[in-house]
Amino acid sequence: MFTKLMALMNKPELNFQSAGSLYRALWDDEHISKGMLESHLNPDEDGATNNHAFVFKSVQWIAELAPPQQFGKLLDLGCGPGIYAERFAKEGYSVTGVDFSKRSIEYAKEQTALYGSGIEYHYQNYLTLDYTEQFDVITLINKDYPVLSIADRTTLLKKVFQALKPGGKFILDVLTPKMRKNERRSWQYCENGGFFCEKPHVLFEAVYQYDDNDQTELSQYVVVTDEDVSCFICPNHYLTKNLLISEIQPVGFNIFEFYGDIAGKEYSEIGDTLCGVFTK
Repeated sequence: MFTKLMALMNKPELNFQSAGSLYRALWDDEHISKGMLESHLNPDEDGATNNHAFVFKSVQWIAELAPPQQFGKLLDLGCGPGIYAERFAKEGYSVTGVDFSKRSIEYAKEQTALYGSGIEYHYQNYLTLDYTEQFDVITLINKDYPVLSIADRTTLLKKVFQALKPGGKFILDVLTPKMRKNERRSWQYCENGGFFCEKPHVLFEAVYQYDDNDQTELSQYVVVTDEDVSCFICPNHYLTKNLLISEIQPVGFNIFEFYGDIAGKEYSEIGDTLCGVFTK
């Protein structure tokens, strides 16, 4: 176990996925997914989902931007437990939700059955989408896009463009370079368990910056219990208006609008967040 721990104490290479069993998937971890779902459902928290007052404001704005009477079919990527999807359905959209968290999708399916909202949910990695001109609006909300590598972002954009009907809109939000963190390391003892593990454990946290073409940032979480060592890594990237345009245009999007957030705030070059609306 000591050898395994020491291997994780160094700054990881960007091809960290190749390390195999040293790293674990975050979204479908049995314990972490419980905390993620709680965060989604907390109406006052800006966590896995935006606080629910902002969600309501955001959905109202999107419904004005792309009225469901004209843009009836909506695909919500990274839908989680359906917080946005349920509100979209109430606005009159026919909604499909896709997410890679089994626990969240199971909860979302229970809710649509309970309330009769008719939302179609899929437990799926949205990089494997295979729709053709099926949706009027596609949303990717709460800064999911910057988590992807440039290669995966290109893959996603091509699939989104293919899935949209002519005149359809792709709406996403990202973090700007203003939110980039400094490199740092810290640790804490979690006697009663915590977000990453239900058992007592030591948690080593680190933020690493890279000078690759994508200016990657990695947040690393190493969990040490009496029995094992595990590691979770969250990549992030910080995008500007010009960078988004440079990624969107080669795919075929040539009509775009920018806002300060996904509720229609006025765009600012010094803002923390950025919302792009791209029309096919």
